[in-house]
Amino acid sequence: MAQNAPVAGSPLSTEEMFEGNAQQAEPHSSTSPRYLIPDVSRSHRQVHEDTTGLSISPSSAMTTKELQDYWHGVKSERTTFKLLFEIPSTRTVEHGLSRYVVYQIVVLKSGSYDSKRVSVERRYSDFERLHLQLLQDFSEELEEVTLPRKRVTGNFAEENIAERREAFKDYLARLYAVRGVRRCALFQDFFTEPELKRAHGCLCGGQYSRALELLLPALDLQEKLAQHCPALTVPTLCAVTVCQRDLDDAAAAFATGQRALPLVRRYGVRKYRCPLLALLVDLGFQLGLPVAALQEELCRVTDAQRGPVSLLSLKELVVQEFT
Repeated sequence: MAQNAPVAGSPLSTEEMFEGNAQQAEPHSSTSPRYLIPDVSRSHRQVHEDTTGLSISPSSAMTTKELQDYWHGVKSERTTFKLLFEIPSTRTVEHGLSRYVVYQIVVLKSGSYDSKRVSVERRYSDFERLHLQLLQDFSEELEEVTLPRKRVTGNFAEENIAERREAFKDYLARLYAVRGVRRCALFQDFFTEPELKRAHGCLCGGQYSRALELLLPALDLQEKLAQHCPALTVPTLCAVTVCQRDLDDAAAAFATGQRALPLVRRYGVRKYRCPLLALLVDLGFQLGLPVAALQEELCRVTDAQRGPVSLLSLKELVVQEFT
């Protein structure tokens, strides 16, 4: 695929900003769960890619609006930020005969005030699993990055927990410092996959409020972790849109869908485009908003499709992606 030319006067080329997305993604079946819960059997040097194919170059087939969205996205994505990891607290959990410590991890943008202070909880076994999986692909890069060790005794002593808390904070910072690691699926899934799985179960069970409570923080984390490829947030944005629609919050659903649509256009996330447009048209009618442009785009994209046309609704597609 042809690469974009560097922007004059910019310290980073477009190729650098979109590294990991320059190759055409391989096709997959419509039921593949890789997008939200990637197949860990594949090499995680292949950073999350939309397996329907990514397009990061402007095309003569784009409308004026799509070209404006594309270049706006390119310019905004050139402003990158680094992340900081804090572990401000821990708690000891006793479940039957099992006893373990969970660590609260906060992911923050550096260099500016971060109003979205999102946290997740992970236990030692989660860190250990991440480390072992990363070593399969990054053994050389992680030669000097060691996982904090458990003690033979005293694992629940306050001073030992405090020491390990600081060690895990340093461990995450050192992982993030490795470019390939911070852009790989495993590292990002460490922060979001458990919550996305629980959200899927709630969504499938009709518990939309609970699903939304899990999806929104996960989305905030994805937006921080996926600077190199914002298209990774599309499935979660669409899941949020579906939950808001089914909670009869049409205005919020329309706004969230409008956040997803430019990413769907810009990165060529084709299988989401028609279902998302169809839902936005329906929501626009409900809200009394002008939808002629959306309808025209939906007709144009549908007519341009080759082969069998998917009739899945956005909700059906979201459920399929999470499965």
